[in-house]
Amino acid sequence: MINQAIFLMWMGVFLIWLISGRHSRHAEQVRSDGLANLANAIVGAGWWLLLAHGFALPVLSRRWRPPSTALDVAGLVITTVALAFCLWARFYLGRNWSAVVAVMKNHQLIRSGPYAIVRHPIYAGFMLATLGTAIAFGEQSGPIAVAMVVIAWGYKARLEEATMLELFGADYERYRREVKGLLPYVY
Repeated sequence: MINQAIFLMWMGVFLIWLISGRHSRHAEQVRSDGLANLANAIVGAGWWLLLAHGFALPVLSRRWRPPSTALDVAGLVITTVALAFCLWARFYLGRNWSAVVAVMKNHQLIRSGPYAIVRHPIYAGFMLATLGTAIAFGEQSGPIAVAMVVIAWGYKARLEEATMLELFGADYERYRREVKGLLPYVY
């Protein structure tokens, strides 16, 4: 039951993302390189691996932890909170959101709402949701998917950092000193 609820939450978020992404502003300048596009593909592959339960391959679908209702529920709660955080950040950005690293027309530095908690709340939320799902599912594919998402979006976050620093200069440098990138108060 928990696995199905988590799967449906992910599908709902993907659907919302797809629909809301159609209303984003057009980028004046795309800064994504081939590796940033590859990062998005790696994240998608990681989620597919996770949500498909390792494609039922024994080496990937084998459990890495013993059955535990407490861990199942903890994973569900983590996933739910993290996906809600992603949605908050996505809607907070509104039409300024882009799937690629881009400079938008009249680009603004957003520092409030979820962006006052971490500089990359969408990445942070999805990383945490992936971890929560991996905990709830308890399969070998989970840690692999978490590693894929963290490494790929870690790269993309660094690319966004460089773009924002170039665009906003001292204001962004101050923001970086005041707000951590992915993990509040830590990193």
